[in-house]
Amino acid sequence: MIISEPLLSSNDAHVLSTLFDPESSPSSSVKVDSSLRPLPQFSDDELASLQRAERTAIHPLAVPSPSKQDIDAAITALTSIISSQPNYASAYTNRAQTVRLAIGDDLFALANIADIERVFDDLASAISLATPGDAGRVSPVQAKVLATAHTHRAYLYLKAAKAAGESETGFLEGGPEKLRGLRKERLEEMASRDFALGGRYGDRLAKEMAVKTNPYAKMCGAIVKEAMREEIYGGKAGTR
Repeated sequence: MIISEPLLSSNDAHVLSTLFDPESSPSSSVKVDSSLRPLPQFSDDELASLQRAERTAIHPLAVPSPSKQDIDAAITALTSIISSQPNYASAYTNRAQTVRLAIGDDLFALANIADIERVFDDLASAISLATPGDAGRVSPVQAKVLATAHTHRAYLYLKAAKAAGESETGFLEGGPEKLRGLRKERLEEMASRDFALGGRYGDRLAKEMAVKTNPYAKMCGAIVKEAMREEIYGGKAGTR
């Protein structure tokens, strides 16, 4: 039997490409421009000093199982950096990751609401501070901060979606107030959007996860599979 290849119009092909590749739209393209100032808010000397302090703060965490004492010390040090320079975006992403480490696996338990709120607030601050006025051009430092923050937040949304799916009500019962009461499907949409942004700023894994979690891509994929079965088997899907 000869299997003919389904033909797609150029418009259909573009729609499918957009669904399955969140970075395919020209409006979403970002140029990482090394000629830009790393973080416009700081001089080179100020930035170098902040980066040294930040590396010192998180260095003890670069082990498989950091102690609670080291985690708490890192949070204190990063908080000190943020207090002295509240516009330094990278410290927020690292504090979010460190607080996330302190929480452990049960992210959305009622007992951890204050801490997980802090993580989301820090990620939002990092994104706000690092997002440039000209969204089409970012420095390598800005791109790294944005990729990290969006990807981390997407992961949290995905964990929230899993928690919602496992609850008896089908809604998220713990976690930040703005997420409480959301359904699994809505949280997956939010995760997909942030994964797409993480991919946009250079995180390859985030780009792949954006496709896997995109509800429209999943729906479209199911439709395409069914259409191909119909095309191949002449309307008798599932038979040979």
